[in-house]
Amino acid sequence: MTADPPPHPPPKARATVKPHPLPPECGFASPSAFLSVTPPRRAQAPSFSTAEFRAALGMFATGVTIVTARGADGTRIGLTANSFNSVSLEPPLVLWSLARASGSMPTLGTGSHYAINVLAADQKELAERFARRSADRFHGVDFTDGVAGAPLLAGAVAVFECFNRSRYEEGDHVIFVGEVERCTHRAGVPPLLFHGGHFYTEHPL
Repeated sequence: MTADPPPHPPPKARATVKPHPLPPECGFASPSAFLSVTPPRRAQAPSFSTAEFRAALGMFATGVTIVTARGADGTRIGLTANSFNSVSLEPPLVLWSLARASGSMPTLGTGSHYAINVLAADQKELAERFARRSADRFHGVDFTDGVAGAPLLAGAVAVFECFNRSRYEEGDHVIFVGEVERCTHRAGVPPLLFHGGHFYTEHPL
């Protein structure tokens, strides 16, 4: 009797190589390809607590902004945020994020415009005021109205007047992408910084 030949082992999964040329300024001698593999369908469960995650995020130093807008009924709103970043130069886009549970979400989520005011080092009191719950955060604050009605804070190192271009819900926050229609800045003025739960001023190396 002749034994059946052993079955062939199943072929091994092979990673695919996709050409991905790099610009010459990257400095690679042979920018031929990157290795591409199929990613897992979902992330692993976190190995840290919410407090540990918050503390780790706090190690990234940021500037401090106050996002302002005017509601359909004319009510002014403003809140302190350090989740600000640039997205694109052409078109000029910036982003920031807001907790879904924020009381300002109905106005900011549906309004057409808002302003992002980047604070100067001497505006720590403003940052704290707009981070607290208050009946009128704008009481006694020096500002002018932007073209679309959003309050522009006097003394800010930069101001971005934005069209409310798009919003993306992720986790417990909403990411806002704004298309900048107007911007101004004050050169040479030190910004207000935030790191590890504390405010700082700029100290050049």
